[in-house]
Amino acid sequence: MTQTVPPAAAGPGHIREIVERILSAGTLPPIVQAGHPALRQRAADVDGQLSADQLDRLIGVMRQVMHEAPGVGLAAPQLGIPLRLAVLEDQFDIDPAAAALRSRSPLDFMAILNPRYTPVGSGRASFYEGCLSLNGLQAVVARPDAVLLEYLTPDGAAERREFSGWQARIVQHETDHLDGILYIDRAQAPVLEQQRGIRCALGGGRHREGAGGAGVRRRARRHIDRLRLAGPGLAQAGREGAGNPAA
Repeated sequence: MTQTVPPAAAGPGHIREIVERILSAGTLPPIVQAGHPALRQRAADVDGQLSADQLDRLIGVMRQVMHEAPGVGLAAPQLGIPLRLAVLEDQFDIDPAAAALRSRSPLDFMAILNPRYTPVGSGRASFYEGCLSLNGLQAVVARPDAVLLEYLTPDGAAERREFSGWQARIVQHETDHLDGILYIDRAQAPVLEQQRGIRCALGGGRHREGAGGAGVRRRARRHIDRLRLAGPGLAQAGREGAGNPAA
């Protein structure tokens, strides 16, 4: 389904206000859910809206939220901040066979500013994905299995780095968030995770579908179509459960 994604309407002052509110709250912010307008906007480039101290503290908060969720990535729009900033880290201990199937290897912590990716080669891979902003769902998504990421580090250095396998999937998932794209926009075969007791794929769990799976898929498709069109009026559904690492 194609949909137009508008640019972020928030100016530098508004972005600073949102960030300062989060930094001064004294508690970790919630992860916003599908329907929040920040998830359906093209986030603004990081371009001096925040001081070096504010940026450093925000990255620290985002990393804490990602760990507590738990997840392997978090984009600033998932905290309601329309800024091209994301954190990535995958240090989960998973079954070696599952890791080999997914070409999954540990990813050290990264904070990326103004990222953009391009596919490397023509290879593609399909796996289940979940998202901390789509609580209880997962779906099969086909993505390039290698990408070149161009981004800035927090100190402003320009970097180019290739990623492959599961790391490439994480990079694409988080960068998509900054363009107002959710993984359901690229989904092939959605299922309702909460109804089937499935662990989301970015966290490494396996999918099992029992009797009635076709009905679950039909209900999931209707639900996902609704989420794709969701505006600010859709109620926020709360944070991803602690047993479901996602991004």
